[in-house]
Amino acid sequence: MSASEKIWFVTGASRGFGRLWTEAALRRGDRVAATARDVTALEPLAERFGDAVLPLRLDITDRPAVADAVEHAVERFGRIDVVVNNAGYGLFGMVEELTEDELRQQMETNFFGTVWVTQAVLPVLRARRSGRILQVTSEGGVRAYPGIGAYHASKWAVEGLCESLAQEVASFGIHVIAVEPGPYATEFAGSRSMRTTDQHPDYDEVRDATAKEWILGDPKATTDAILTIADAENPPRRIVLGHTLPEIEAIYAERLRVWREWAPITRAAFGERVIPGPPHHRHPVWSSSEPAGFT
Repeated sequence: MSASEKIWFVTGASRGFGRLWTEAALRRGDRVAATARDVTALEPLAERFGDAVLPLRLDITDRPAVADAVEHAVERFGRIDVVVNNAGYGLFGMVEELTEDELRQQMETNFFGTVWVTQAVLPVLRARRSGRILQVTSEGGVRAYPGIGAYHASKWAVEGLCESLAQEVASFGIHVIAVEPGPYATEFAGSRSMRTTDQHPDYDEVRDATAKEWILGDPKATTDAILTIADAENPPRRIVLGHTLPEIEAIYAERLRVWREWAPITRAAFGERVIPGPPHHRHPVWSSSEPAGFT
């Protein structure tokens, strides 16, 4: 094993981005613990790349199984350098149409599954004082469309997790990167990675009015970007992949405009009293001589 060789742990490696990024890492001589719910889909990788790939059956919603998979990867390769939290799916449906079970399953996979993988790999990365975690959130983690609220909720949750996590682990030499792909011609748009709620006819008009033509990028074009992020000495905390950055910039510009327009109300709502932070974890910008607590 060369000093420059990286060890990857990739979830959702059977298809889509996960498969492409796994193959890209293997082609350049890295080693990959590739996980998927259907491990037979990973057999061609093992046939092609031999011992450089470790196929692992994994449902990321199974927390003990996640811990076992990480342990097997470390036993096989000795370490983990790059973690790619890619497994997930899209749930399409208006918020009112969501069943409790559909919403919980969406969060179990896209959010909690990401948390379980992250928690399992952190002790490995901390021990080496290095590594990076690529959390695949999508542009849907920073913007939202009608008819896909559950998916957005799961990805916005991951984005918030990343913001805190990145600050928590920076001193350990661990980088956390939110990877935010726009629309690509992957299987996400197909039945295997997308589920749809039962549709209420009252929302048909909304569906028709908000339908749009998607310009889909070539998913193979993302591989160089992922390898660059994996190798960068100082990778970005978040990066958009694809052509939608101008649209996202416009959304944030509008948010800033509205916040500034309502700034007098914002400031008036603050008052003059300084509220202390919780006694066990006071925020550095909060201070007060008054007893700790909120009213």
